[in-house]
Amino acid sequence: MDFNMKKLASDAGIFFTRAVQFTEEKFGQAEKTELDAHFESLLARADSTKNWTEKILRQTEVLLQPNPSARVEEFLYEKLDRKVPSRVTNGELLAQYMAEAASELGPTTPYGKTLIKVAEAEKRLGAAERDFIHTASINFLTPLRNFLEGDWKTISKERRLLQNRRLDLDASKARLKKAKAAEAKATTVPDFQETRPRNYILSASASATLEDTCRPPSWAEWKEDYPGGWRRPCFFLVPLNPSLTLARGCLSLPKDGKLWNDEVDKAEQELRVAQTEFDRQAEVTRLLLEGISSTHVNHLRCLHEFVESQTTYYAQCYRHMLDLQKQLGRFPGTFVGTTEPTSPTLSSTSPTTAAATMPMGPSMADLAPPGEAALRLEEVAPPASGTRKARVLYDYEAADSSELALLADELITVYSLPGMDPDWLIGERGNKKGKVPVTYLELLS
Repeated sequence: MDFNMKKLASDAGIFFTRAVQFTEEKFGQAEKTELDAHFESLLARADSTKNWTEKILRQTEVLLQPNPSARVEEFLYEKLDRKVPSRVTNGELLAQYMAEAASELGPTTPYGKTLIKVAEAEKRLGAAERDFIHTASINFLTPLRNFLEGDWKTISKERRLLQNRRLDLDASKARLKKAKAAEAKATTVPDFQETRPRNYILSASASATLEDTCRPPSWAEWKEDYPGGWRRPCFFLVPLNPSLTLARGCLSLPKDGKLWNDEVDKAEQELRVAQTEFDRQAEVTRLLLEGISSTHVNHLRCLHEFVESQTTYYAQCYRHMLDLQKQLGRFPGTFVGTTEPTSPTLSSTSPTTAAATMPMGPSMADLAPPGEAALRLEEVAPPASGTRKARVLYDYEAADSSELALLADELITVYSLPGMDPDWLIGERGNKKGKVPVTYLELLS
């Protein structure tokens, strides 16, 4: 192990100087270099971005995985750099229970058949949920985590370096100010005892010499006996602060300010170095903070992808449930119990609510409005104006002869007729014609 004592002492001295400067600033006993307003606004925007990104990330994780134990497990697997095991979704688990119940209660009974159909739909819903969670994790959660664990850590590191550079700069300014004040005092006060640095004390040899003499020599006596301005042996000065100049073997008469001139020059040099390092670090930090704008652009793109995946997920859920509703309409419903109606009448509820609460008929045509039930497709003629082209989004299997089967990505002509259910249109493909659900279509201009 390479142990460098000088470097350790130097680092300890720098740390102590910064600690003193920081403490004096907190108590209002030292001046502090203030950053410009634009830099402060960049810092505030960066902190706000970091805080809101953390909140959005945590809440999105709750949305995708409401179970806190499962979230903790996924977090541990991620930190251990191991693959997260596949987990059954709630919809898939419900589908499994329904299928087992139908098998035990009788798959040929009306209740068993319905359980099987609902189980299949729930299984498809669970698979759609799994795809949505996977897509959202990759396209939305991962970029947010990368920002917090990558870019933000770099910004925080550079900000800490900038804080240290600022403390060094302010400490250098304070040191230069004290040195100039001491220099000015040394040029106006001729007495040796008053002009020696306050941070210096006389050594033992110097004290013994002072005891032998009644007073320090005058300038005339000193110059006459020692034309060179030096005396051997002389008074040794021992520093109290190790960061200042080391003890000098000999000292010229303090009246000429030689000692404090050197201290001022040294403090000015340290200030120039500290100012250069501070400016360089401030520029580096500024560039990183201005990069937050690029982070916002990236997060905006990820947010669009998250909304798109969520839209796709809910569209798939609606399609699966619509298919399930049509399939259940083919089963004759038999309700055992009271013969009194327990649901609102069709005239006082919406079509969707009525279809879900009233007994199912043999076909979907029984639930259509009176005008639509009497609709004869062979007698329907397209209007002179109002037809549009539509692209089919998903495959659709016709439930009866009044509906038109669809294939994904094909183009058909659609139009509406007075009295039709707004969720349905008349579709034409060649010589074939039939009702088509609006949710399966993308209407083109």
